[in-house]
Amino acid sequence: MSENAAHLSAQSTLSPAIKGWERYLTDQGRSRNTIKAFISDIRILTEFLPPEQTLGAITTDDLSKYFDWMEKERGVPCSPKTLARRITSTKSFFRWLNQYGILLVDPGEKVPNRSVLSPLPTVLTEEEMRACLDTANKHRFDDKPDARPYALLSLILSTGIKKSECLGIHLNHLELDDPEGAYVFIRYASPANRYKERKISLTEEWIEVYHEYVAQYEPVDQLFPWSQRRLEYLLEDIGEEAGLKKHLSFDMCRWTSSLMDYKNGVEHDRIRQKLGISKIQWREIRMKLRKLSHEN
Repeated sequence: MSENAAHLSAQSTLSPAIKGWERYLTDQGRSRNTIKAFISDIRILTEFLPPEQTLGAITTDDLSKYFDWMEKERGVPCSPKTLARRITSTKSFFRWLNQYGILLVDPGEKVPNRSVLSPLPTVLTEEEMRACLDTANKHRFDDKPDARPYALLSLILSTGIKKSECLGIHLNHLELDDPEGAYVFIRYASPANRYKERKISLTEEWIEVYHEYVAQYEPVDQLFPWSQRRLEYLLEDIGEEAGLKKHLSFDMCRWTSSLMDYKNGVEHDRIRQKLGISKIQWREIRMKLRKLSHEN
């Protein structure tokens, strides 16, 4: 049994179990924000159940009534997306109690998940993408050449990486001389995110502009050694200069990249792996890409 669960039994109440789960999540390397969200979600259960109710006395029916109460009677707004997340958190908590033998039966197992599709993201049309790339590319040939706009934009459009992943790229994450093709290694510091680590191919065109960029800016360690906000402004400037009516962003480029792959017939699991997401996350992404492919 885990040390975090050793002091618990079916006769324990919720409060010590929640503290044990919090320590367990910390030991698993979960981020501070993830732990905070999980614990905040599960603590609401203490508002609904009597404080003396033991873990072993909590039933599937109790949890079903709890979620109905949260949705309709608690008096605090709870969006469908928030409710879906809280159901997931609660099921994870009771699954942990069951896995470590504190509960012989998992009362959350038969509680159905509620999936909520968020709105379709905004993407670039092929014409808009070309206009933005052309605009960024022109800066390479100014009186004072600047390869940075094109190096940034073309990288995120070709790789589909997230903003945090782009900021996390160091020069030693780039492998430009591999016989099987150049790639960028997307890495994570936290062990909990190791499954997101992956290698993404780089184009010869990007390698060419990369060498120009390095000669101009001489980065020492981080590929783009600026703040998140500075890079966001850089994309916004490209979009405005290209006459874009949309707000050019990292997220828009990531979705545009995925949509281009989807429309070009790239095998779906390759797109999923390129994005660094799980098979469960891919289900919703795939549905959105299917809809977007018909709209664009």
